[in-house]
Order: sequence, then C-alpha cells, then structure tokens
Amino acid sequence: MTTLDEALAAIEPLDEAAMAAARDRLDHLTKPPGSLGRLEELAIWMAGLTGHPAASVAHRRIVIAAADHGVAMNQPVSAWPSDVTQQMVSTFLGGRAAISQLAKTVDASIEVIDIGVAGPTRHVMGSAKGTRFVARRIRPGTSDMTEGPVMTRAEADQAIAVGLEAVDRAIADGVELLGVGEMGIGNTTAASAIVAALTRLPPGDVTGRGTGVDDEGLTRKVAAIERAIAVNRPDAGDPVGVLAAVGGFEIAVLVGVIVGAAARRVPLILDGFITGAAALVATGLEPLIAGRLVAAHRSVEPGHAIVLDRLDLRPLLDLDLRLGEGTGAALAMSVFSAAVAIRDGMATFEEAAVSDRR
Repeated sequence: MTTLDEALAAIEPLDEAAMAAARDRLDHLTKPPGSLGRLEELAIWMAGLTGHPAASVAHRRIVIAAADHGVAMNQPVSAWPSDVTQQMVSTFLGGRAAISQLAKTVDASIEVIDIGVAGPTRHVMGSAKGTRFVARRIRPGTSDMTEGPVMTRAEADQAIAVGLEAVDRAIADGVELLGVGEMGIGNTTAASAIVAALTRLPPGDVTGRGTGVDDEGLTRKVAAIERAIAVNRPDAGDPVGVLAAVGGFEIAVLVGVIVGAAARRVPLILDGFITGAAALVATGLEPLIAGRLVAAHRSVEPGHAIVLDRLDLRPLLDLDLRLGEGTGAALAMSVFSAAVAIRDGMATFEEAAVSDRR
C-alpha cells in the first residue's frame, strides 16, 4: 500500500504537452475556439492531470467516509441526533439514499467506509448492487473537541492511510474518475473548526447552519468551535496536527483519498464543505494538489466559499446543495461526460467539410 510520504512525493505538475494536444484537438472542432467554455477547460485539465489527451472517465466511483463526532454526541451543535450517522450508512448500503439514486444516473459505483460510526453498520452490507461496504472503524466516534484533541496523531495517520488504500483499491478496480463524499452528524462543526484553524479566521466567519440549526443552535455551534480552538491551540503550519485536534475520522479518510488520487493521476471531484475542508488539509501538505482537483458545486455553507477561494477552485455547479454524501460530486460527473462527448464525438472542420474561420 502507498504511504502518505510516498504519495506526496509522487505528485507532479500537470502535463503541459498533453494539455496542448487536447487544446489543439478542441480548437479544430466545428465551433469557435473556446466557445464551449468550461467543457473545453475540463477536457484540457483531464489531459494534463492524467497525461493522456483522450483520457477516459467511463469507470467511476463515489467514496463516502462515515464517522461520528464526540462534539455532536456531547454538545447541542446539530439539529439531528448522532444516531442518524449509522442510520444513513444503512440507507446508503440499502441503495435508498440520495447519493444512491444520483450515482445511478452517472453509472458510478459507491464505496462506503466506516471509519468511526458509533452504531452497527454491517447488517445490510452488500444489499445494494454497485455499493461496497468497507469496515475500517478506528473507534466509535472521535473525542469531544471542546475538551481536547479529537484523535491522536497516530489515529489521524491511520485514517489517512485508509483513504490512500481506497484509491489503490479503486485503481485495481479500473476506476478512472473519483468523487468524494461523507456522512457524520457534527461534521460541519469539525470542518468549520479545521477551516478556522487553517485560515486563522474567526469561527463565526466560517461556520454555517449545517443540518439546519436555528439561531440559538448556530450560536452554540460557534461557541463550541471557539472553545475547541482555545483548548487545542491548533497550529496552521501543521495540517495533520489540525486534523487531529479538531477534525474527524471521516475527514482524515478524505484527506488520504485526495492525496492518493493526486499521486496516482486520477481525476477527483470534491463535493461540498466537508470535502473542501479535507482538501484544505491536503493542500497544506502539498500545494500542487489544488490544481489536481475539481469542485463540484458551491455549498450554502459560508465556509465553503472561503475554502474554494483559498484553493482557487471555481465550482462546476451552483444548485444550493447542502446535503453532502457526495451528491454534488455525482451530479458533476455528468459534466465530465459532456466534456468527453464533445472532445471525442464532434467532427473537425476538415472532417465535416465546414469552412474554418479566416
């Protein structure tokens, strides 16, 4: 299995020659150059990332990491009880969740990783076609961030390694396009704490309503993050340390998936705020990773806009999504399909006997 250090060392800049070849192909198609906007940009980016001007993204997977959070089990920071994490994982595995339906529309398989769910998740394992369950539980939920670190450094490293392993498994299965998602009641609190720590912005600037807390709930949520940062004093120069102090097991898995995909030259689509926080940690380890990511959409969470700005990512979609689960990543896969269809299916001016511009 690839280690974190090995994966980080393998990350290189985009392949300029492959990008030039893809751009040349697009410029000879029967349209004004650049007239298909982001679709052309996406086709060129895929070439640079994979090193292949005609890269395929036909085999797809959404990796969903799931875990519970001590802060949500102990503090009133969420509108929903922590039991929902286990219940929703069971719904994923039964093929009846939102992500289950959206993944079908883009012919993507789903892999659900239990890295720290508090309740049992095995009883419906394998019940839905195209959905795999991977049990890697470290313990049933993190510790409460308001009282100290949510996990040890060794646990953070262990969870990141689970994400790297998921990428190795995907490549062995022939996957060519990855999306990431998550499930964990309380994880917008953890993501907000990570973003506040890494950007050094006040928690109130990066924290939103998550699953729908009211004004009093939002005040409690911000206060919990402020306490966590005061207690743990996370160092923005140590991304894994921030993750261990105020993050989550599932966010750590996502960091591993993001780093692993960048190292193995697999296109990866971020979902929303939680996956964006994981990307902020990953790019803190290796800045080149930011250029190897696509943002699916812009979440209504205020911290997500800040993350996208820090990563210099422009989302493909803006649909007011805030569910998570990888739903935005699944929807964005249809845009990849469109970019490939244009690249491979359109005729050139010469093939169509259409006059080129003067």
